[in-house]
This record gives sequence, structure tokens and C-alpha cells, in this order.
Amino acid sequence: MVPLAWYLILSAILFCLGILGFLLKRNIITIFMSIELMLNAVNLSFVAFANYWYRHALEFALKGQVFVFFVMVVAAAEAAVGLAIIIAVFRTRETLNVDRVNLLKL
Repeated sequence: MVPLAWYLILSAILFCLGILGFLLKRNIITIFMSIELMLNAVNLSFVAFANYWYRHALEFALKGQVFVFFVMVVAAAEAAVGLAIIIAVFRTRETLNVDRVNLLKL
């Protein structure tokens, strides 16, 4: 059995990598992938806690999986809308660099 702490450490590492990618990168696609990485890190912690509670208290067994399902639905909607916005920005500005994309200027 893998201890719960290992899953949480992996989840924290993935979340921190997502934050670093979000803050340091200038490409819209990379920023978008960093947000998805943060959502997957949260999903990992939800599943780890659900597995832990399944072994210790059966009445809490499905709550983590239910939260993961809702996060995945939100991530799918965000991916669809986000990619559509990114394509529209690329078609109008012809760049994906965040520093060059300024929607207040024509």
C-alpha cells in the first residue's frame, strides 16, 4: 500500500509546477496547460482522500470521486471555451504571446 502522504506530496508538486508554468510562461497554450495541470493535481488529491476514507470509513467513500467528476466536467467546459478563445485571439492578433496580445488596442 502506498501511503496517503505520498499521493499528497505528488499532488502538491504537480500543483506547484502548474503555478510556476502559469506565472513564468508567456505562451497562452502553456498557461492553459498549466491550469489543466493544477486541476489534475486537485483531482489526484480528491481520489487519494477518497481511497483513504474508503479504507477507514465507508460512508465517505464516494465523495472524493463525485468531486473529481465535477472538476472534470468543469475542466472539459473550460477546455472547450478556452481553446475557442485562444483560436479567436490567434486569428485576430496572429500571436500567442501574452505580452503582445493587448485586446484594448486595435
